[in-house]
Amino acid sequence: MKVIVLGSGIVGVTTAYQLAMAGHEVTVIDRQQGPALETSFANAGQVSFGYCSPWAAPGIPMKAMKWLFMQHAPLILRPKFDAAMLSWLVKMLSHCTSERYAINKSRMLRLADYSRIALAQVRAETGISYNGGMRGTLQLFRTQQQLDASAKDVKALAADAIPYEVLDRDGCVRSEPALAHVREKIVGGLLTPKDETGDCFKFTNALAAIADRLGVRFVYNTVVKRLDVEAGRRVRGVVTDRERIISADAVVVAFGSYSPLFLKPYDVKLPVYPVKGYSLTVPITDASRAPRSTVMDESYKIAITRLGDRIRVGGMAEISGYTNDLGQARRRTLEHSVTDLFPAGDVAKATFWSGLRPMTPDGTPVIGPTQIAGLFLNTGHGTLGWTMSTGSARVISDLVSGRKPEIDATDLAIARYA
Repeated sequence: MKVIVLGSGIVGVTTAYQLAMAGHEVTVIDRQQGPALETSFANAGQVSFGYCSPWAAPGIPMKAMKWLFMQHAPLILRPKFDAAMLSWLVKMLSHCTSERYAINKSRMLRLADYSRIALAQVRAETGISYNGGMRGTLQLFRTQQQLDASAKDVKALAADAIPYEVLDRDGCVRSEPALAHVREKIVGGLLTPKDETGDCFKFTNALAAIADRLGVRFVYNTVVKRLDVEAGRRVRGVVTDRERIISADAVVVAFGSYSPLFLKPYDVKLPVYPVKGYSLTVPITDASRAPRSTVMDESYKIAITRLGDRIRVGGMAEISGYTNDLGQARRRTLEHSVTDLFPAGDVAKATFWSGLRPMTPDGTPVIGPTQIAGLFLNTGHGTLGWTMSTGSARVISDLVSGRKPEIDATDLAIARYA
């Protein structure tokens, strides 16, 4: 089959690789000049198969009210007259119940654990290198209240047989020795030892090069203007800004936050909205004060990840539409979190970045077919695109190929919102 993949971020490139491995003739189209130059460029670096939770959770509405008045808030809301934003917020709030949280968390863990297996297979197939590490994620609690609240996550991990360890202060220091310098600031943690780390930009570019050698055609600096859909509601290809039709038997939309805008003319109602995140990449000057893997600072919802001789500090959720400005207040929050726990680098020389995460109201990505024959979606991964990309790519490759996926994917498709 001829398959077009729209987007060359981590999700698009892993999709193209899996489709090529399945024997398809694949073309990837992107408006950028190369792969992973938007949301995949400088994410937090965590590959969090166990630390994997929906933002919509019990208690979030009350927490959100408090966060709005914090100096270093993990959530920033810039309300505007935007029907899509309002609709998304209402849907998200409807999922802030214990019942919905349990369903959504289990669904996300299923996909994430499958992605862990798929990523290991990609490494074995390719020998790919990307500053990868396999020391787990430590969710760090500064208060007893945070530690007590982690019980719901522990319950979900246990139910899905995901390995975990609840740690006291000494256990946290054993896991991350640099925390010995600040042990009085923490009360405990939750370790998910199967989690990994890695540079998403390096991985995506390396895999794109491998996919190219497999025969995948990458078309950059090209804007996709519209789908080519025949009267019987079957996709036939796409039309680009070069005024030519690229024909295909199937099209996979992996445009991230821009997917709902692209799909709107075709009555594909995709509840994905951009939630902006920020990151700092800090050069390490004192390795003894740096983390070994990923530490998630629960107070600020910020991930601090070791990537070779750098520390990647990423997090926050800003709901402000399709804006990509770099607010200095957000930089100060990232600097505060990392210097408070791991003063190991020169933050004055850090690179500051932001990206638009494609978030669904229930936290789970949208993977599967649409009402238009031959049109598939692989988007809406939120903060977990790097984590879920390889598993999502395997699922979509199976669906495009007419095979039954190795995991239950029926509740991943857009039909769950019908």
